[in-house]
Amino acid sequence: MENTFDAIVIGSGISGGWAAKELCEKGLKTLVLERGRDVKHIVDYPTANKHTWELPHRGKMTKAFVDANPIVSNAWHFSEDTAHFFVKDEDHPYVQQKPFSWIRGYQVGGKSLTWGRACQRWSDHEFKAPAKYGYGIEWPIGYEDIAPWYSHVEKFVGICGNKDGIEAMPDGEFLKPFDLNVVELHMRDTLKKHFPERHLVAGRWAHLSEPEDIHLQQGRGKCQCRNLCTRGCPYGGYFSSNASTLPWAEKTGNLTLRPFSVVHSIIYDESSGKASGVKVIDSNTKEEMIFNARIIFVNASTLNTNLILLNSTSNRFPNGLGNDSGLLGKYMCFHNYRTFTAGRMEGFEDKYVTGRNPTGPIIPNFRNLNGQDADFVGGYTTFAGAYRSQVKTVPENEPQLGADFKHRLSEAGDWVVYMYMQGETIPKITNQVFLSPDKKDQWGIPQLVTDISYDENDEKMVLDFFEQSKAMLEKIGCKDIVTNDNKQAPGLDIHEMGGVRMGKDPDNSLLNDMNQLHGCKNVFVTDGACMASTGNQSPSILFMALTARAAAYAADQFKIGSF
Repeated sequence: MENTFDAIVIGSGISGGWAAKELCEKGLKTLVLERGRDVKHIVDYPTANKHTWELPHRGKMTKAFVDANPIVSNAWHFSEDTAHFFVKDEDHPYVQQKPFSWIRGYQVGGKSLTWGRACQRWSDHEFKAPAKYGYGIEWPIGYEDIAPWYSHVEKFVGICGNKDGIEAMPDGEFLKPFDLNVVELHMRDTLKKHFPERHLVAGRWAHLSEPEDIHLQQGRGKCQCRNLCTRGCPYGGYFSSNASTLPWAEKTGNLTLRPFSVVHSIIYDESSGKASGVKVIDSNTKEEMIFNARIIFVNASTLNTNLILLNSTSNRFPNGLGNDSGLLGKYMCFHNYRTFTAGRMEGFEDKYVTGRNPTGPIIPNFRNLNGQDADFVGGYTTFAGAYRSQVKTVPENEPQLGADFKHRLSEAGDWVVYMYMQGETIPKITNQVFLSPDKKDQWGIPQLVTDISYDENDEKMVLDFFEQSKAMLEKIGCKDIVTNDNKQAPGLDIHEMGGVRMGKDPDNSLLNDMNQLHGCKNVFVTDGACMASTGNQSPSILFMALTARAAAYAADQFKIGSF
């Protein structure tokens, strides 16, 4: 393999795939480094078409596996049919100074194969609120800067949803949404009557409900509503790097993809004041090698991006590449996913649903939008919906055999209405990651230490969600309402952000408004590590939009010789 390229992209997941697509389309010879194995679209989805009864343990993991892998086993979408897309706990150790669940997917495509697929745009409020209300720094960009790039990404990815005209969740370029079921329609209408400022709408999801020509050109097809997305979709019905951006980049002839490439560090050239390349360790042979490029995009996912930059030391940057502010690895944040509220819905016993729906409704944030109206800062998105249990519950005191039992099992069970929160958290300097001074991984790289926890603001938000969600379910007409705070450790949301945050001032940030390191302008960071705050919307589509924007800028600068 040649060792010199125009650009290097570290990571092949959601943002790395977009960096590869944009740079290759613009003519740059681009090397994509992936620390995990290769995964080819369709070919390497071994469980995609299996029935549950064809799996050795009917989809469950053995007790021995769970005991040996307590972290990854807690991920919401981890099971026997998806385990091959996740990293076992022992395969990449890290140090938890405080409990933190680091869920990883090391393969070509990264976690784009297993992500939740929610794609709401940030509102302008989310960019401005942290500085306005004093719980974060000022973003160097606003909604107006990123809006055209949202559109650019949405058209290529394929996002289903309605244009709802809601300020807290701006409209975009949408395909036809999936329908709400009968109880969800009742929820929507009842909430509108009792809570006019709260809107239950079809969520925005990365599913091809009605593919357009650009999606067919990618070789993707209509979502089949199998709701088996995290196994890998052989139809390309949902967006992943494997089905979309990486094959598109490959068609240009400008892409070189190298799996099994663990990035050790980025090499800084003292004479030029720029990064000159990347030091890589082959994960199979342990061979060290250097790849050179004029542009480097770091898209290794938030925690690994922080790890790589912290480990990239030089005379100029003894504490990590670009770390003049001393804030690299600090102000880590995440989404608060601890809560769940549910109730039983009566009156729709003669109604059922047809098929499966891989999407669901959403209630955009209604807290702290036009001033501080709660005893906490930030806001929360509410994912909501209704489903009908497959079978009626048979009381324990009744026989669990015989004709009557079998007949009851053939009847549909109760309708259940649920709500759960995706809460904004405050970026704090005390929430941080750093390199272990004495522990190393199997490649000789320092292990990452996570020192991240909840705070009082999170607890107040949880209580408010319980109060508000219970009030909404009561108005909807639910019975037997239950609430649950599972107290899960940060990290299981898999929305970790920060550590290499954007900002206007190099004294309190690492990146400028184009996602360049202030102190090393040919290095760009556009994954979750670049986030200055979390907002309350799902972040992945913002990562994609930021990446496309930065890559277009980088390519233009490359062509005029800035790098």
